[in-house]
Amino acid sequence: QLQLVESGGRLVQGGESLRLTCAAPGVSLANYVIAWFRRTPGKEREGVSCINRGNLTNYSDSVKGRFTVSRDNDKGVVYLQMNSLKSEDTAVYYCAAALVLPDTWIVGMRWSRPNEYIASGQGTQVTVSS
Repeated sequence: QLQLVESGGRLVQGGESLRLTCAAPGVSLANYVIAWFRRTPGKEREGVSCINRGNLTNYSDSVKGRFTVSRDNDKGVVYLQMNSLKSEDTAVYYCAAALVLPDTWIVGMRWSRPNEYIASGQGTQVTVSS
């Protein structure tokens, strides 16, 4: 069973940047569709970003222009670069993996449905102080 591990979360000031990493020990994520989600107490889980094997990406409106998802296939990991962080970005961020999602799902918003993924990690806490 695929196990995902997120890292890189910490406390930062508003306006600063962070890079989160999604990895699977002993497994390359090069052949997986990877999505980043975030969850905050009292709010619905939100799909943040997605990247497929061909590096087609999409983002939620709340992070578009500030966050960038990418993959390093040599290392077999996926990154989420978060710039211009705001207090409302405070959340537990976790990554999820799927083997195949149609490109139309990536371009649309169906990638943001958590049930489409076969595995997810425990998450890493990002706290942005204002």
